[in-house]
Amino acid sequence: MALASQTLDIHGERQSGQDVRTQNVVACQAVANIVKSSLGPVGLDKMLVDDIGDVTITNDGATILKMLEVDHPAAKVLVELAELQDKEVGDGTTSVVIVAAELLKRANDLVRNKIHPTSIISGFRLAMREACKYVDEKLAVKVEKLGKDSLVNCAKTSLSSKLVAGDSDFFANLVVDAVQSVKMTNVRGEIRYPIKGINILKAHGKSARDSYLLKGYALNTGRAAQGMPTRVAPARIACLDFNLQKTKMQLGVQVVVTDPRELEKIRQREADTTKERIEKLLKAGANVILTTKGIDDMALKYFVEAGAIAVRRVRKEDMRHVAKATGATMVGTFADMEGNETFDSSHIGYAAEVVEERIADDDVVMIKGTKTTGAVSLILRGANDYMLDEMERALHDALSIVKRTLESNTVVAGGGAVESALSVYLEYLATTLGSREQLAIAEFAESLLIIPKVLAVNAAKDATELVAKLRACHHNAQTKADQKHHSSMGLDLSKGIVRNNLEAGVIEPAMSKVKIIQFATEAAITILRIDDMIKLVKDDGQNDEE
Repeated sequence: MALASQTLDIHGERQSGQDVRTQNVVACQAVANIVKSSLGPVGLDKMLVDDIGDVTITNDGATILKMLEVDHPAAKVLVELAELQDKEVGDGTTSVVIVAAELLKRANDLVRNKIHPTSIISGFRLAMREACKYVDEKLAVKVEKLGKDSLVNCAKTSLSSKLVAGDSDFFANLVVDAVQSVKMTNVRGEIRYPIKGINILKAHGKSARDSYLLKGYALNTGRAAQGMPTRVAPARIACLDFNLQKTKMQLGVQVVVTDPRELEKIRQREADTTKERIEKLLKAGANVILTTKGIDDMALKYFVEAGAIAVRRVRKEDMRHVAKATGATMVGTFADMEGNETFDSSHIGYAAEVVEERIADDDVVMIKGTKTTGAVSLILRGANDYMLDEMERALHDALSIVKRTLESNTVVAGGGAVESALSVYLEYLATTLGSREQLAIAEFAESLLIIPKVLAVNAAKDATELVAKLRACHHNAQTKADQKHHSSMGLDLSKGIVRNNLEAGVIEPAMSKVKIIQFATEAAITILRIDDMIKLVKDDGQNDEE
């Protein structure tokens, strides 16, 4: 019986042990190598063409990985990792993937040298905790000392690796102004900057430098009818999520009419229902009506007569932001608990004015002076779609970074400074440990150097020499009391020298670095844990029976 149970085979392939680890590491290295060359201020862009021939040109790590169709399960972990970093911080997606892949490669070498994965994992975890602690205690600088310039510098650092790097001064100021306009205090009294309240509109024509910031939330649609006024002030806004069209019978409801005169009455009733609804809206005091669905011509007539602005086919997302900014409630139906149709004036939101303006060749409806939170719109100008899309991605990253800096109030030097400092610190820490985690921590320290190395390689500089100089600076900073100020030394990639990046204005939020280290370590550990892979073969027998 024992023999029989051994011969039972799983219906699929099974690989275990070192083969699987090596395979996973190779797959992750392949993904990291794709984004590696796009890191840093002199990183190169990628052109991605999908199956229907749409072209995307970008160097945003998360976008590149999202558009690659990755099949390998371990490599998928890295793709999800980039998305997570994008969601949590907004920038640093390329760095996090490169660090995770490097950690994996080094961990795999340790496993080959007969060190158990569990020891490596506990070593990595310890190194991660120590690294994050060191960033918070020793490397982070409070923003209060740095003022608005520091925010502009953070935005410039984020934009330096993007397509708009040439105009980074201009865009950095634009971004900082935009984020500061949406400042709000939440229920708990914390100051927050909801960057979703910044609407980015893309308009063809002119050059990137003609982009500008508009106070007010812009909707990318015009008025529903020409007879409506172009400006309403003060505006009382109703946000609807249903059709304002002739009410039709629900699907599956049949009405049998025996008398042809009754038919006309039914038609009339259908028209009247819509009229009543609109009268309810206007009676409640609404003079701007936004709906996500359609409004038919007959219904528009009533709005024109009342001198109200109606906008149809507004994007759901825009509608949510408008509702939040003006204090309106999105209404899905007029029906109340008693089965009657009512519209309560408490659902209406307020703004100073609503105007229709012309931007480039499009009409847009602007909602200005909103009640609860500030809302602003960035109008981007550019030569073509690819340019505008990439500008939008670049600004999303910069907006996120400025938001994080404002909310966390701490920054660190960029340009490989943090990674080099941590590498030197962790290497020293490893030598003080007598346990077997020592090797794992030493490898973790080495792995962090991949960031300055890749930055230097992408800038066509001598990576070995620059990284050696950088490490020497950080070693002095950590061992000699009179050289503490060297702890913010990083790379200057245009000149190929080592400089103090805090003074040079190359700074990033400390939170971004901490998250990169945490996420990269977690992802590496997740993949390192795997020592068995079973791929099940699809069972065709069941399909035949069906």
